[in-house]
Amino acid sequence: MPSEFRILNQKVGLGESVTINMDIARLTTRSKVDIPIIVSRGKVPGPCLLLIGGIHGDETNGIEIVRQIIASGYHKPEKGTIICIPLLNVFGFLNQTREFPDGRDLNRMFPGSNTGSSASKFAYHLMTKVIPKVDFCIDYHTGGAQRFNYSQVRINGKDEETLKLAEIFGAPFIVFSKSQEKTFRNSMVKLGKKVLLFEGGKSLNFDKVVTKVGIQGAINVMHHLGFRDFSSKISNPNPENPPVIIKSSKWIRANHSGMYRSYISAGQKVEKGVRLGSISDPYGEYEKIFKNPQQGYILNSNHSPVVIQGDALLHIGFE
Repeated sequence: MPSEFRILNQKVGLGESVTINMDIARLTTRSKVDIPIIVSRGKVPGPCLLLIGGIHGDETNGIEIVRQIIASGYHKPEKGTIICIPLLNVFGFLNQTREFPDGRDLNRMFPGSNTGSSASKFAYHLMTKVIPKVDFCIDYHTGGAQRFNYSQVRINGKDEETLKLAEIFGAPFIVFSKSQEKTFRNSMVKLGKKVLLFEGGKSLNFDKVVTKVGIQGAINVMHHLGFRDFSSKISNPNPENPPVIIKSSKWIRANHSGMYRSYISAGQKVEKGVRLGSISDPYGEYEKIFKNPQQGYILNSNHSPVVIQGDALLHIGFE
């Protein structure tokens, strides 16, 4: 691999760590919205890893994971290049919302268009100005609304190298989940990039356990790929307790509207027939209990105390 590395029209030399602002948007006041991109190169040429958070502006736990990796200096490699984008969707972050100001979900706009909506242009600039340099990516997400995701890595399940990286990452669950069209992961995979999508926690919330898993996973992957010797910090996976591979899953939805109580926790293995929760009216006239239709693992749990008929309550995965 050549020693010269140029990104966003700026050259980054071996052993350098620089912050480059991707300037592609403005607020209605005409103030610039810069997206800081931290590029760190080792003294030896090698592959490139992207750590990215905040594609959805309200998914603060993913932003926090990448922030802590940078604050701890883990993003500075001995070999190759590590690019960190802690917060991509600055608009959503400022407004504490998932979407862009145009109402679109940025993660449904890839690979984007230079003549499209603001979200589409955002996606286009990332895909054309940054992604060509990237070989590997860890994309950090959380559950939406008040739905809590137990720590998991999502992959399409067909690529052996990506599966190996997911096992090295060391999250409790590896979920075979085909990426949807126009998502960042789908666009990356089409370009031949190796992508791990980490899900953990819920929006507008910090969870220390989830953060720890997300950071440790990045350390494990960076060590395995040879970016840096993290021998003193890598976790040694217990062969007797490897990640659970989830090959299929389904959502359990509310059959009634009302006040929701969960009887189980995210991450828990649940047998068929176990009582999962109940929904009642606010007046004490009825309480409907629902049970688990099939043995599996709770990947996601709705934390909202009030639900509407049809709302997603629990995401159950099956081996």
